[in-house]
Amino acid sequence: MQLPHQMTAILLTGYGGFEKLVIRDDVPVPSLRAHEVLIHVGACGVNNTDINTRKGWYAPTVQGATEDATVVKKDDQGAWSGGLSFPRIQGADVVGRIAAVGDQVSVERIGERVIVEPVVRNPQAPDDRESIEYLGSERDGGFAEYVAIPAANAFPVHSGLSDAELATFPCSYSTAEHMLTRIRITHEDTLLITGASGGVGSALVQLAKRRGATVAAVTSAAKKSAVAALGADMVIDRRDDLTTALRQVLPAGRIDAVADVVGGNGFPHLIEALRPGGRYVTAGAIAGPIVSLDLRQLYLKDLEFQGATVLPPGLFSHLVGYIEQGEIRPLLAGEFPLSAIREAQEAFMAKNHIGNFVLRP
Repeated sequence: MQLPHQMTAILLTGYGGFEKLVIRDDVPVPSLRAHEVLIHVGACGVNNTDINTRKGWYAPTVQGATEDATVVKKDDQGAWSGGLSFPRIQGADVVGRIAAVGDQVSVERIGERVIVEPVVRNPQAPDDRESIEYLGSERDGGFAEYVAIPAANAFPVHSGLSDAELATFPCSYSTAEHMLTRIRITHEDTLLITGASGGVGSALVQLAKRRGATVAAVTSAAKKSAVAALGADMVIDRRDDLTTALRQVLPAGRIDAVADVVGGNGFPHLIEALRPGGRYVTAGAIAGPIVSLDLRQLYLKDLEFQGATVLPPGLFSHLVGYIEQGEIRPLLAGEFPLSAIREAQEAFMAKNHIGNFVLRP
């Protein structure tokens, strides 16, 4: 197969609004290092990280929700790990086929259909969090026709699902599985999930039910039936008083763990809901990252707090197995061509959907 020298891609040219997303059809196709593969992108999902990064929301000066973010002035502040170099190609949720391989990769991998783990580790120090790169952030991602990644990050996937359906899994579902792993969710636990209709939240519901846990999910009134259809045992309207609602659906009031992607003003109610010895994990803060914590709740109840960003080695391969065995299902909210990235992100930020949107080159 003769590869082109140039490709269509969306370049993020700096922190800011949609004007910072530039569609070009003369971007060089990535060259390969010896341990890398070149993927012809079939689909790439849209997620919170793309928008947060574009807006510079990760900068410590930003304290509100994503839509309230002020554009940072320094390039070393706005990304989840610090700063970015521009231009950058975003997109962490890549599915496609291997079009070329580096010198140290078997040519037999050419043509493989793959799904990509977005966390890129240092092969000499795979457990070193400080050297981690994230696809679409520290290195170019899948909002393009081609992307180069380490061969170890390209997982063969055997599934009847479409590329667009598969592209709903990588970021959201691996984040959710990481969260559940961090707080050791089992069939004995009752888990409270916030933001249960979003990409990570809906994945949390499915993956927690896969583990046999009892799930109480918080979402909007309009989405309660959809979240219940995912398997949630109890669905709570986010406008209701959480303490009262939990007493109604759980007479004993026992919440073993909380998986939170919302944060904001509702955070104290989540901590109050936890039983003594309970566990809390977060991988997002769509309602705002600055929260109020009564330290007495933390130490008198012997609570455990966890953050979840960098996947442990081996977790993504388990996720691929769940997909191939049909143990989890995609929630494809809609497909857009690559040229319609603004429309896709506007739809994402409107929060009227269930699951994930996907771009197709």
